[in-house]
Amino acid sequence: MPEIQQSDVLYTAVATAENGRDGRVATADGRLDVIVNPPKEMGGSGDGTNPEQLFAAGYSACFQGALGVVARQEKADVSGSTVTAKVGIGRNADGFGLIVEISATIPNTDPATARALLEKAHQVCPYSKATRGNIAVTLA
Repeated sequence: MPEIQQSDVLYTAVATAENGRDGRVATADGRLDVIVNPPKEMGGSGDGTNPEQLFAAGYSACFQGALGVVARQEKADVSGSTVTAKVGIGRNADGFGLIVEISATIPNTDPATARALLEKAHQVCPYSKATRGNIAVTLA
């Protein structure tokens, strides 16, 4: 997989966390400023958001964008579509790991076309590229 060089970067997001999973995370521009807490399922209060929710939000938005790119190339109609990312965290051999399931509702296409668009979007989505070979990602 070809890597980009610093000279190729068009935008850099900057976020800073305080106190890890039980604190606060904010972007440098102040557009995102949230309290983070472990979910109740992991012994936390569940009062704030958590890194898995933030990852799911970013992944689903990025994947939706990739779906749009692929749809334009294929001349397919993805208007009214939604993409959902489910990000799970659990114990593995070296501590904790993530697992992701991506699903989409694409009302203006038949199931076979929708599946083909999902698979093509998975090849071009930057989040999919970053996770490939690192965590299990399934398309539902």
